[in-house]
Amino acid sequence: MLNNVTLMGRLVADPELRTTPNGISVTSFVIAVDRSYARTNEERKTDFIDLVAWRSTAEFITKYFKKGSMIAVKGSLQTRLYEDKNGNKRKAVEVVVDNAYFCGSKASGNTEYTAPSAPAPSYQSGDADDFTEVLPAEDDLPF
Repeated sequence: MLNNVTLMGRLVADPELRTTPNGISVTSFVIAVDRSYARTNEERKTDFIDLVAWRSTAEFITKYFKKGSMIAVKGSLQTRLYEDKNGNKRKAVEVVVDNAYFCGSKASGNTEYTAPSAPAPSYQSGDADDFTEVLPAEDDLPF
């Protein structure tokens, strides 16, 4: 059987670290994931995916990610049945995160791009005669 989920999206809220009565760290959080397609004349839709992480993965996520952070996760899809406060039977579907990865820009006080102070060199004035063709030696071919 195969049950692998890989997602990349933005956290909807700051993840909060909780601890079970047995002392195990856990966090539940939601990420917004844009769909890879959009119908003509419509905006791209977004799915909000429930996730849960345990132990050191939960601690890592709550320490380094916050609302709006881009995150990539690998895990598995799980379902569970439970009874709500009114006695109604409910089904929860969530991704249990095994690994989480940074995939956005490094967090800093300045999130705007700053152009380099020195101008980029211009190569428009070059001539084709300025270049020499480099040919590999016959015995250096990799095949």
